[in-house]
Amino acid sequence: MSRLRTGSSPAAALSLLAVAALTLSACSGGSTSGSAGGGKTLVIDTSFNLKTADPGREFEPTGGIVDKALYQTLLTFKGGDVTEPVPELATYEQSTDGKTLTLKLKPGAKFSDGSALTADDVVFSLNRVIGLKGNPSFLLDGVTVTKTDATTITLTSKKANPALPYILPNPALGILNSKTVKANGGSTTAADKAETYLNTHSAGSGPYTLTSFNTNTQVVLEKNAKYTGSAKPAYDKIVIRNVQAPTQKLNVQRGDSQIALDLTADQAEGLTGGLKVLSGTSSDVVFLLLNQDKKISSTTSNAKFAEAVRKGVDYAGLLSIAGKGSVQAAGVIPSTFLGALPAAQATSRDLAGAKAALAASGLKNPSVSLGYPSDLTVDGLSLQTIAERLQAQLKEVGITVNLAPAPTTTELEKYRSGKEEAGLWYWGPDYPDPSDYLVFLPGNLVGLRAGWKAGADPELTALGEKAATTIGDDARKALYEQIQTKLNASGPFVPLLQPSRHTVTAASVTGVTYNPVWTLDVAAVGSK
Repeated sequence: MSRLRTGSSPAAALSLLAVAALTLSACSGGSTSGSAGGGKTLVIDTSFNLKTADPGREFEPTGGIVDKALYQTLLTFKGGDVTEPVPELATYEQSTDGKTLTLKLKPGAKFSDGSALTADDVVFSLNRVIGLKGNPSFLLDGVTVTKTDATTITLTSKKANPALPYILPNPALGILNSKTVKANGGSTTAADKAETYLNTHSAGSGPYTLTSFNTNTQVVLEKNAKYTGSAKPAYDKIVIRNVQAPTQKLNVQRGDSQIALDLTADQAEGLTGGLKVLSGTSSDVVFLLLNQDKKISSTTSNAKFAEAVRKGVDYAGLLSIAGKGSVQAAGVIPSTFLGALPAAQATSRDLAGAKAALAASGLKNPSVSLGYPSDLTVDGLSLQTIAERLQAQLKEVGITVNLAPAPTTTELEKYRSGKEEAGLWYWGPDYPDPSDYLVFLPGNLVGLRAGWKAGADPELTALGEKAATTIGDDARKALYEQIQTKLNASGPFVPLLQPSRHTVTAASVTGVTYNPVWTLDVAAVGSK
């Protein structure tokens, strides 16, 4: 699960498959946005996954929403379209070998204190992310950031890095006012002490500034009067509240909020009162992990046992509980991205084949422990519900699954340290490029969480290294499809599904678009 950790030629954008279009359905009735202090206020309810407002350390979904509002990035995406990065603070050109990205700052950008945004601020901000060695630091692995002149910044990668233009829009790479941050303990090393300041003040050029910040209750944003971006925000104040899904539904129905971000398909169905429901397939992939470390489990590390699990899962049955708009995950790369496997290549249930594989494993009445976070929902879908269904499905194969849920903070430690015998997790995209999913290969981040050490599959490792540096959409697509086909055949992961997303808004609200990188751009939300 990424957020809990959790171009192929000059100026050419990577041609990803379009993000699933969100469909709009309206119910009867009406709801209006609140107001405070003589200005318009937008209230958003979501279930918080939030640790900090410091972009150099932020890498949680709610933090992405907040920092997208507070900080501008060099490049961005237009609405929910992640097929092509577009300029925000800068235009860009990528070298033909994919190793150099040249960025030219657009004139006129100012921070919220009125000072000009400069190339020095860009270099400091990106080098700070690298130097902090925090959660988002991996985004710039192997990248050197230099100032070429007063308006030009050059990003140089050791190897071809065709994904870099798709990485730069991440809110964690927001540009900070370097003078302000340095004056409050900021630096480009792990000695940086600016987080406390950045949790109570914003130091960006985004459409909003930070009024108050609490990781348990709410975040309040105020319109930035000195914002120089092209589209001016419609609301004077944004209040983002930590609310569980059932209460989100009640609040948006009675007009206490204008947006609810985490309702399930069942909760969103049949809403009345003029509410609008935006529905579509998310880019989150829920998957099973089977630990390959024999010291952890001689059962899950048995290749025939893994085959029995893959063939024994009733994927269609899981979709029935996930709700309308969900789809089976054919591979670890979501259906909306370049390199995703065609739906026709998704694994189907083969109960007889599963029983035959189990018999061939030599295991008698195998029993495994399935760990997962008990308090985590994915796009409103409870992992507990999925786990219970998997338990029943694999019982038909002859496999006993013992459910072992734990609070997220507890289970996350087991997952990250590779101690789970079997695990149920999800991966949300850090950036909309298939290279983000190379973490599932042996010796890489998620591979190691499954006890899949470097050298376990040299052929797959070589394919991954080639895919990471290959230029050109057609060649990349073929390589990533080949990687996933091999992963599905012999890897320790079983891709299950991509849940649907359902965002509910008041009738008066416009401009709400799901983006897999930052969920919601609050500055793009308008009213009528």
